[in-house]
Amino acid sequence: MTSALSGIDHALWDIKGKLLNVPVYELLGGPTRDRVRIYGRASNAEDIKKRKAEGFTVIKTGVAHKNPANIVENPQFIKYAVDNFASLREAGGPDMDIAIDFHGNISPQTAKVLIKQLEPFQPMFVEEPCQAQNVDIMADIARGTHLPIAAGERIFTKWGFRELLEKKAVSIVQPDLCHAGGITEGRIIAGMAEAYYVPIAPHNPMGPISLAVGLHLAASVPNFLVQEQVSLGEGYIKNPFKLQNDGTVMIPKGPGLGVELDEALMKDKIGHDWKNPEVYNALDGSVVDW
Repeated sequence: MTSALSGIDHALWDIKGKLLNVPVYELLGGPTRDRVRIYGRASNAEDIKKRKAEGFTVIKTGVAHKNPANIVENPQFIKYAVDNFASLREAGGPDMDIAIDFHGNISPQTAKVLIKQLEPFQPMFVEEPCQAQNVDIMADIARGTHLPIAAGERIFTKWGFRELLEKKAVSIVQPDLCHAGGITEGRIIAGMAEAYYVPIAPHNPMGPISLAVGLHLAASVPNFLVQEQVSLGEGYIKNPFKLQNDGTVMIPKGPGLGVELDEALMKDKIGHDWKNPEVYNALDGSVVDW
């Protein structure tokens, strides 16, 4: 339901901005910044060197593994994951911000051990160290480390984020503006987080419209950290976003969300058969979170 409401909310903000000929961030009170840091992805040292050459200053990676994690893991699993992150830190250097996403598929029992081993390499944050729905367990993990804990892609509306903040389960919130309630709800969530000295790093595994939404919210709130993206709009919008030399993209200044779909370029995107990956435990064939 909140996903549907989010889409309607974004459309209404875009319509109003275009009607009044002003960017959405002006409707939200005006910009606090003119550019936004975005992050790329890397899974190995070679990847991170490429991202750095492209201009990224923030990278996110996952937990390196040969097989999906068991509930309780052995030293070999931990060493493999930590050695991979160490290689990213060495390749990226001390000035590269490198976050690591556990994607909720690591158990609390293993997450605590893994986080402790990662601490010397100072990840920018640890995302979803376990499934985020049990906030008390998230809070327990957060109390056990000085590393920033981030979560929010599976949390919806201000009410879900209230519990995360009140229980100090996270020090970075990641609302997905396409699912948590749209720009309207996202701004409320950001305001709540500000009172706890918590920044927002919006979740966005989608396209350039979702990116534009995140940029307008980022422009209008003070407690913004970094924006996720998977597409700057090539093949989708008429004026794709461009990565600047400082690892940022500029806030769009056009009316509404400031983006226009290119229907001619999008013709080959219609009718796709993509679906979520299906991942199974190698030992017993049981279903695991990808």
